[in-house]
Amino acid sequence: MSERYDRVYRQSLDDPAGFWAEAAEGIDWQRPWDRVLDDRAMPASRWFAGGVLNTCHNALDRHVDAGNGERVALIYDSPVTDTQQRFTYAGLRDRVARFAGALAARGVGHGDRVVIYMPMVPEAAIAMLACARIGAVHSVVFGGFAANELAVRIDDSTPKAIVAGSCGIEPGRIVAYKPLLDRAIELARHKPDFCMILQREAGPAALIPGRDVDWDDAVAAAAPADCVPVAATDPLYILYTSGTTGQPKGIVRDNGGHAVALKWSMPNIYDIAPGEAFWAASDVGWVVGHSYIVYAPLLNGSTSILFEGKPIGTPDAGVYWRGGAAPGARRGGAPPAPAPRPAPGPRKSRSARPMPGSTGG
Repeated sequence: MSERYDRVYRQSLDDPAGFWAEAAEGIDWQRPWDRVLDDRAMPASRWFAGGVLNTCHNALDRHVDAGNGERVALIYDSPVTDTQQRFTYAGLRDRVARFAGALAARGVGHGDRVVIYMPMVPEAAIAMLACARIGAVHSVVFGGFAANELAVRIDDSTPKAIVAGSCGIEPGRIVAYKPLLDRAIELARHKPDFCMILQREAGPAALIPGRDVDWDDAVAAAAPADCVPVAATDPLYILYTSGTTGQPKGIVRDNGGHAVALKWSMPNIYDIAPGEAFWAASDVGWVVGHSYIVYAPLLNGSTSILFEGKPIGTPDAGVYWRGGAAPGARRGGAPPAPAPRPAPGPRKSRSARPMPGSTGG
């Protein structure tokens, strides 16, 4: 292992362009890049300049096209609602395409920003992937974040649309998201064209006529949208810092370098193969959730576990260990608590030794 690490590490230093060009072979491109690393305008370097791809295609469609449509892409595990749900790659692709069509039908397109203010439900990942599918730029704000903080992010990103859940579910209480969203829009100088609201049974919300659209109604009336080719250097998402030490700062991730690096990390850092399951016990409102709940496992053709719950109280601390023992789960990370214990993978030669990880807050 150390010899392989030393060799890979040395290659990445001695020939970074060749190293990442080789890694990029794991991604489908509509057009290959002109330069792996365009560093002519440092420090504003750009990866895979000239290349054209679609991140959603690489996360979903290409696996279906390769005959793996019935492989499980996402497992939703929600102890707070006593729900478990599985989505195959084909099923998830179809849901994403339909929601992308609902956004596109209301004028959302390439380069438009979409704020996503959702609990840890499958629709959060669906909304992110739908934006990527049509070339829109998503900006996920942690579900339940205060109205004034949400307003700051609305003003900075100037979204055409906001996608939100009606509520989140915490141990012992329901957190109504919609009043926070309404107040944030009231406070913000920028106003979205519309809001798409996922109504949850635990806490449905009143919709504002002319602005708010019911998720289910919009999806039912929508035609599926195809993947839109975008430049590798086009932004995929904006994610804001917490703002605890000043004005929140939007971090922009582009499509090409992001897809290449995350796809490469799954087998090479986490030792996860296509078809194996991975649990990052984080939240999609954090960069860990973006990278290792939504994008990296799907780019790799693996199965991602999306968990709606807490380390304690849903119903107890043992839920993390039970979750880590989901069929095929082999790795994980949690912010900033200890990670779950992954169970043995489907390849019987794999060790069941726990591989915990932790991420900072």
